[in-house]
Amino acid sequence: MAQNITKQITLGGGCFWCIEAAFEDVMGVELVVSGFSGGNVKNPAYREVVSGRTNHAEVCNITYHPQIISLKNILEIFFLIHDPTTLDRQGNDVGKHYRSIILYHYDDDLNIIMNEIEKYNTMYFNNKIITEIQKYEAFYPAEEYHQQYYKNNNQEPYCKIVIEPKLQKAKKLLNRFYK
Repeated sequence: MAQNITKQITLGGGCFWCIEAAFEDVMGVELVVSGFSGGNVKNPAYREVVSGRTNHAEVCNITYHPQIISLKNILEIFFLIHDPTTLDRQGNDVGKHYRSIILYHYDDDLNIIMNEIEKYNTMYFNNKIITEIQKYEAFYPAEEYHQQYYKNNNQEPYCKIVIEPKLQKAKKLLNRFYK
């Protein structure tokens, strides 16, 4: 593949601030945008999504260079930084918008995703992964203040208590993927 070829995957695993922070410094990731997907309302605002009426999940649309980081590696990070066995929640963040979800953009990625879920289910999660898998249809960027939230607000209590431990864990266990 040529160096300028990129692919996308859209991932949700709780609050999008956590997913965004975990992927922003990954080698081969070009862009991470926080937003909403998987629901039935066009161009929702954050307040609509967290109300539960849109069926959207908080997600990050990730643009990456597959010749630098593979989809398998991205999924490895994803399954390390969130709990894919809890329904509609991550820790104290509760609601359908916090569900574990993978929205694949390319049909050939579905087989990779299913194989990786099977692998992680067997190796780590005792066949309890409930991550929703959907074909990508649309993505709606969140408001500007949600973008690069951790980088811009890393001293805020949520960042210190929730995001930072996940980020430290990822960088310690999967440091080969980080800049």
